Amino acid sequence: MADIRPFAGIRPAVEKARAIAALPYDVYNRAEAKEETERNPLSFLKIDRAETQFDDSVGTYEDCVYKKAHDTLWQMVKDGDFIRDTAPAYYIYELTMDGRSQTGIAACASIDDYTSQVIKKHENTRAQKEEDRIRHVDACDAQTGPIFLAYRNQGLLQKIIDAWKENAPTYDFVSDDRIRHRLWIVADERAVAKIRDAFSGIKEIYIADGHHRAASAVKVGLKRRAAAGNYDGTEEFNYFLSVLFPDSELKIMDYNRVVRDLNGYTPGQFLQRISSAFTVSKLLERDGKLSAGDRYAAIRPQKKGEIAMYLNGAWYRLEIKAGYRNNDPIKGLDVSLLQDLLLEPVLGIHDPKTDERIDFVGGIRGYGELEKRVLQDCKVAFGMYPTSIEELFAVADAGLLMPPKSTWFEPKLRSGLLIHKIS
Repeated sequence: MADIRPFAGIRPAVEKARAIAALPYDVYNRAEAKEETERNPLSFLKIDRAETQFDDSVGTYEDCVYKKAHDTLWQMVKDGDFIRDTAPAYYIYELTMDGRSQTGIAACASIDDYTSQVIKKHENTRAQKEEDRIRHVDACDAQTGPIFLAYRNQGLLQKIIDAWKENAPTYDFVSDDRIRHRLWIVADERAVAKIRDAFSGIKEIYIADGHHRAASAVKVGLKRRAAAGNYDGTEEFNYFLSVLFPDSELKIMDYNRVVRDLNGYTPGQFLQRISSAFTVSKLLERDGKLSAGDRYAAIRPQKKGEIAMYLNGAWYRLEIKAGYRNNDPIKGLDVSLLQDLLLEPVLGIHDPKTDERIDFVGGIRGYGELEKRVLQDCKVAFGMYPTSIEELFAVADAGLLMPPKSTWFEPKLRSGLLIHKIS
C-alpha cells in the first residue's frame, strides 16, 4: 500500500510566487534558461539551472554550479523570498489550461514504494541526466522539482479535495504561459489523517512525468541511508517531493516525430513503399483554403491507429491496416507501430534514442511547428494520436517500458512552488 505522507514545505512568499515559480529545468536549453533568468531575476531557474549565473566558460556540471544552487536557495530563504512551514501538511495544487483543470495533492512519496514498485515507472532513465539531479538534490539538501504521479481515481480523496477547494486558496496566479495555478494548504490534523489513510488504500501509483527526478531523489535517499548507518525510516531523505493526480483528470498530448530525409526515396517512392502497411489518404495542401485552425482540426488523427503525415507540401492520413495491429501493451502502441512498420524498415531509423536523423516535437507546439520543421530542416513529419493514460498504466503494470517520447503531459508542474528539505 502507498505511503504518501505530509511534509513541512518551503514555499514562496505569496506576493513573489508568480515570479519565482518556473517550468521544469529540462524544458530549457542553457541559452533559453539564461535568457529567462535575465528577464526575471526571481525565477527559480537560477537555482534549478544555476549555470545561468555564470558565463558560458563555466561548464554546466562543474562543482561551483551546484554550490551556487545551494547558496542561492538558502539565501533566498534567509531573505524572506520563501516561507518555511512548521507543521506537516498536504498541499492541494490545481492547474487550469484552456479551461480544463486538474487537481493533485502535493506530498512526499516513499523511496521504498519506488524500489518495491508500488510506484511504477514506464520509461528508462539515462545515467548522465540522473547524475545531474543527484548532485543538485544532494548539494541543495532539498528536492526542488516535484515528480508528477498518477493514481486511479477513488472517491474519498476526491471528496476531500473538492471540500477544501471551497476555501480561498493561499496562491492564485496566472503564469506567463496563461496557466492558472491555485494552491491550498491542508494542515488540519484530522484532514491530514484522512488523506494519509486514503492514500494507504491505493495499491499502485504511476510516474507520469519526471522519471529522472524520481530516480535521482531515490538514489540520494539511499546514499544518505548508507551514510547515516542507523535510520528508522521516518527521516526526510526517505521520501521525495511529488504531486499526485487522479487519472480521470489527466490529459496526455501527442508526441510527434520529424525526420530529416527519406532514406534515398523520392516522395512518390516513399508513398508507394509505405502503402503495404498503411492505407494512405491525401488530405490538404499546405496552401489550402481552410484556416489554419480548421485545417489542423481536420488533419489531427481522430482515433488510435491513425497518423497524420506532412510530406512534400501536403498532409496525408495514414491508417494502420488491420493485419498489422497488435494487442501487446508495447507493440500495440501507435508510436511502436510507426517505428516498427515505417521508421525502421523504410527510413532506416533503427534506434530513435540515438539516431540524429529523427527529432521529437511535443504536442504543445502544434501542427504548425511540424510544417515549419519540414520546410526548414526535415522531409517528413508524423502527427500521432495521443497515448492514453490507460495504455501508460497497462505498460507499467506489465513491468514494461515505453518507447522514447511516447507521452507529453500538459500543463507542466512548476518548480520552486514547493520545496522539500531532506535533512
